[in-house]
Amino acid sequence: MPRFSLTQLRYQLRSQLRQYRHYRRSRRQLLSLDDRLLEDIGIDRTQALKEGHKAFWKHTSLDEGPYENR
Repeated sequence: MPRFSLTQLRYQLRSQLRQYRHYRRSRRQLLSLDDRLLEDIGIDRTQALKEGHKAFWKHTSLDEGPYENR
């Protein structure tokens, strides 16, 4: 049976919360871009809205680009 470590749990929780804040901030910034900037990064407004309105705890895997048409 693995040992329970409060230090490790606290580290993992802090790391996960930091990642959630990153997702939330990135998605807010994506929603604030105008159409010209969205075109520069290769997505349209519909794709930006879809990604921007995801819940902060959801993320796109590295194998699947977040802006590909599925």
